[in-house]
Amino acid sequence: MNVPGGGAVKRVVLETAGWLLLVVGIAALVLPGPGLLGVFAGLALLSQQYDWAERRTDPIKYRALKAAAEGVATWLRISVSLLGVVLLVACGVVWIQRPPAPSWWPLSDFWWLPGGLGTGITQLGSAVIAVALIVYSYRRFHGDRGAVAELDQKIKEADKSAKGEGRQAA
Repeated sequence: MNVPGGGAVKRVVLETAGWLLLVVGIAALVLPGPGLLGVFAGLALLSQQYDWAERRTDPIKYRALKAAAEGVATWLRISVSLLGVVLLVACGVVWIQRPPAPSWWPLSDFWWLPGGLGTGITQLGSAVIAVALIVYSYRRFHGDRGAVAELDQKIKEADKSAKGEGRQAA
């Protein structure tokens, strides 16, 4: 069944979600979070509407995969990543329990653990996503000595392709 204007609604929803993911991904490049994944997801949605986004999807995808491969290259990196997960879980539990502000806290109690339950749940959700990404990266890349070099080559090819297509379209 065709709904009148359904294509326009779909386009607006996809475009809004794409821009939102792109902005959040860019913010997560400097804030805690999977920034490259957010940028890639945003560009993947926007690539359905814009040629410029489609040209930039592969370079971002290969950079995210390279970061994943490098993240599980050594046991030290895996251990640090897992320590980050434990820290996220601990913070999430503290935020959910919301203990009173300690006596040494210099600011108003209002500023102690801002966000409350929502922040705690988000931290626990982030920990679950982090574990899933670590497991995925480990299974796909750990022990594959040529993975990073192969991804470097794919990044160079994708960058070259994106730049070449950009010049032709201009």
